[in-house]
Amino acid sequence: MDWKLELVPIPVADVERAKRFYSEQMGFAVDHDMSVGGEVRIVQLTPPGSGCSIVIGAGVEDPGARPGAVHGLQLVVPDIASARAELAERGVAVGPVQHVENGRLVDGPGGAWNSFVYFSDPDGNGWALQERPSLG
Repeated sequence: MDWKLELVPIPVADVERAKRFYSEQMGFAVDHDMSVGGEVRIVQLTPPGSGCSIVIGAGVEDPGARPGAVHGLQLVVPDIASARAELAERGVAVGPVQHVENGRLVDGPGGAWNSFVYFSDPDGNGWALQERPSLG
């Protein structure tokens, strides 16, 4: 039996601002943007090439979830330098390429699975890009 992660809720304060960030700056596809009644809005977005989406909106997350409280979200890319440059060109405040060495982050690329770029969405939800080894 396959168990696939399909949707991750991301708490945000301003749905329109977050939608613009994820669609225009991050390049995520807008799969759905719908309202249910006057209090619930659901916006589902998917990173290019991903089988898992995020959902932002009003009335869709745990009522105790605070905007900016989600950290450790990770996107895997084949070329960390190119991905970082693309996000920077789109106006995302990305950190430098870093890797883990002796238990701490240092600047510069690392070996297989050990190159990262960190950034946050406008609410402070924390993301990382991680470079995966070549598949072929």
